[in-house]
Amino acid sequence: MASLPFSVNRLAAPLVHALVADAAMLRIGVEQHPAGCTVIDAGIDRPGSLEAGRRIAEICLGGAGSVRIAMDSPFVHWPAQVTVTAADSVLACLGSQYAGWSLSGEKFSALGSGPGRALAVKEPLFAELGYRDMADRAVLVLETDKRPPVSVVEKVARDCGVPAERVTLILTPTRSPAGIVQIVARVLEVGLHKLHALNFPLERVRDGIGCAPLPPPGRDFVQAMGRTNDAILFGGTVHLLVDGPDDDAADLAARLPSSASADYGRPFADLFAASGFDFFKIDPMLFSPARVIVTAFESGRSFSAGALAPALLDRSFGIGG
Repeated sequence: MASLPFSVNRLAAPLVHALVADAAMLRIGVEQHPAGCTVIDAGIDRPGSLEAGRRIAEICLGGAGSVRIAMDSPFVHWPAQVTVTAADSVLACLGSQYAGWSLSGEKFSALGSGPGRALAVKEPLFAELGYRDMADRAVLVLETDKRPPVSVVEKVARDCGVPAERVTLILTPTRSPAGIVQIVARVLEVGLHKLHALNFPLERVRDGIGCAPLPPPGRDFVQAMGRTNDAILFGGTVHLLVDGPDDDAADLAARLPSSASADYGRPFADLFAASGFDFFKIDPMLFSPARVIVTAFESGRSFSAGALAPALLDRSFGIGG
């Protein structure tokens, strides 16, 4: 597997260093795990912050992307919006940011995302990307409200091929401000993952940009998880530039939006409850942005599909109570 010209772990390293240096300002904690790795608490015992989440999202992108929060959303009740761009959208989003590494042990379970995935290459996706990172440090982001046990840290270090002392784990509970931002900042990645699931060749993606509204925190994990999903399903927009004929771009645009799924139309927390809290009973094609624009690069023609759903967003986010 050939290495690409840049390392996502090396690009992310100065961002991790700055996160640690600014820990007090960002209201996050930095501690040494019994296994020797560095743990950054971005919402378990420390409150964290939206800015911490923004920075963590850029770390998740392997230092190859930019995340911005601004009051420029099209939604009347939810003006804050997260916007994501990347120098190499496919590698930053699918090769780094995607939460594709399942880690479990001793009553602990979490999905690992971020640059460390590209060192461990435990997922078949990396063979398609033709990428394996080579770095002497690893950083992973875990969406969890628990610290991982020693066995999980040792597995991460072993699989990444670095000592535990050179591993950094960033913990972001779903209900925390940092957790909310770093999940919603996956809007472009969600669009690219759906594109991949539709078997569109990744090498034909030239570039992309995505945005989604920032939801309020939920009262519990299920509601918080539902709101962060709905921010993308009902409020996310992704614009992709692709190579190939216009017909392919038009077909991709028609199939990409969340509304193309039969499970579309209810807040995710309600759908999750109706499925018996079983993700495998939910159509995987649902996980998509609400609206997409696909531009065929050669012709310059663009094709749009899907629509923003402010009423469903209001219902999910709990406006008025």
